[in-house]
Amino acid sequence: MTETPQRNRAESPDKEATPLIKRGGGDPATRGRTTIADGVVEKIAGMAARDVVGVHAMGSGLSRTFGAVRDRVPGGGKSVTRGVKAEVGESQTALDLEIVVDYGVSIIDVARDVRENVIAAVERMTGLEVVEVNIAVSDVKLPDEPDEEDQSEPRLH
Repeated sequence: MTETPQRNRAESPDKEATPLIKRGGGDPATRGRTTIADGVVEKIAGMAARDVVGVHAMGSGLSRTFGAVRDRVPGGGKSVTRGVKAEVGESQTALDLEIVVDYGVSIIDVARDVRENVIAAVERMTGLEVVEVNIAVSDVKLPDEPDEEDQSEPRLH
């Protein structure tokens, strides 16, 4: 009897032995590069900031006024990035947010909650490290003030 030397091949009873082929190299997650646009991070941050109780609106008075006009134009839609600016690097991001808070809430508590919510959402969804979230409170919404974003009639006729 003759012994066959062991080979590094997968053998099938009906087919000829075929060599094992290893394709690619290493973990598939490391093969290539993912880039995330500033606008993507701005949308995530804008949605996360608006979810916080006490945040009435995003952006300065001027940007909210222009946004309210744009929202009325067919196809304009609400801009979730209003009041949000992101700078995205390869592995980190920094954010600037401008918010309007409801009268009576603790601005310090709202800012802390916004910061925590934005950081958690951006890091979870993008994998980027959020190095800073700067928050500017540009206004306080008083209970008796008309809401610029909810006005159904334009001011000019």
